Amino acid sequence: MKITTWIPKFVFPVLMSLYMSLLMTVLITWLNTGFDAGFLARWLRAFLIAWPIALLLVYFGAVRIRKLSDAITRRL
Repeated sequence: MKITTWIPKFVFPVLMSLYMSLLMTVLITWLNTGFDAGFLARWLRAFLIAWPIALLLVYFGAVRIRKLSDAITRRL
């Protein structure tokens, strides 16, 4: 079965935004409020806000960032 070209272009931003927002919200929530009984609820709230934003940023910014990265590294 052949995967259409749009599927990888959609899967990458989903996975990248999930990875980044999950790790960042865990770390920032832990640093700001500590790890106690309410940690999981605070982290989940932060994650549910951050992930859709991160997904949109990665989805719409990845092509531009890749081009910028290529331009910078081409000069080196």
